[in-house]
Amino acid sequence: MKLKIAIQGIKGSNHHQVAREYFDDNVDLVECMSFDFLVDQLLQKTADMGVMAIENSIAGSIIPNYALVYHKDLHIIGEHYLNIHHHLMALKGQEIADIEEVRSHPMALLQCKEFFGDYPHIKMVEDVDTAETAKRIQEQQLRHIAAIAPEVAADLYDLNIVARDIQTIQNNATRFIIVKTKNKVLPKEEINKASVRFVTDHKRGSLAAVLNVMSDCNLNLTKIQSLPIIETPWKYAFFVDVTFDGYDCFDKAKSLLNIMSEDFKVLGEYKNARI
Repeated sequence: MKLKIAIQGIKGSNHHQVAREYFDDNVDLVECMSFDFLVDQLLQKTADMGVMAIENSIAGSIIPNYALVYHKDLHIIGEHYLNIHHHLMALKGQEIADIEEVRSHPMALLQCKEFFGDYPHIKMVEDVDTAETAKRIQEQQLRHIAAIAPEVAADLYDLNIVARDIQTIQNNATRFIIVKTKNKVLPKEEINKASVRFVTDHKRGSLAAVLNVMSDCNLNLTKIQSLPIIETPWKYAFFVDVTFDGYDCFDKAKSLLNIMSEDFKVLGEYKNARI
C-alpha cells in the first residue's frame, strides 16, 4: 500500500516538492489548506505522515508549528531542506507586459517585493496559497493575472513562466520536518540529530547551565527557539535542535537535562539532513 502523506497546500506547492524528494512519487497526497488540518489528518489516521515547514532562512521560525508538534504529541522522524525558487507564471501566450495583477501567499509576495518595483502597474494581491492560485488561473482561464509559485506548479497546471527566480534574496531555503504520531525507531548508529523541548525556572543562569551540559556532552546546538507558556505568564519553553557524533552523547545529555529542567521532552530523533 502507498503511504498517505499530508502536505500543507496542494499539488505544485513547496510541501509537495518536499514530499516528492523525501518519499519519491510513490505516495498518495493528502492536501491540507492549513497546518491544523494537516495535524488532524494524522490524529484521525487518514494520513500516515506529514510534511511541515518549520523555519525559513529569511523569515525565521514558523512559531505555531513548534506548538503544534508539542501539544499534539507528534514525533519528528526526519527533516528536509528545500531551496525556494519563486517563479512568476500565467496562462500561455501571455508575457509580463500583459500582467495586471499578481496573486500568491503573503510570504511569497513579501520575498519577491523588490522585483515588482520595476513593474508599478502590477497590483499585488494576497491569496491563500502559491500552487492553489496557479491552479485557479488555469481552471478559470484568468487572463492578465499571474501567480508566484514553484516551477512544478507551472508544469502541473500548464502555465507559462514569464519570469524566473524573482525572489529578492537568491539564497532562500526552508527546513521541513517529517512528522507522525508514533516515533520511527532508527538504529542508534544512524541517529545524529534530535529535537527537544524543556522549561527552565527563573533562577539566574538556569538556561546557561542547561546549555553548558549540552556542550559538555559534545552536543552541537543548531537551533534554539523560545515560546511563552500561555498558562504561566513570563515563563518560557525552549525548543532546541542538537547534532552529535555518537548517540551515547545524546543519551547522557537526556539523563542530565531530565533532572535539570522541567517538562523535558524529546520531540524526535532522526538523521541530520545537512550532512
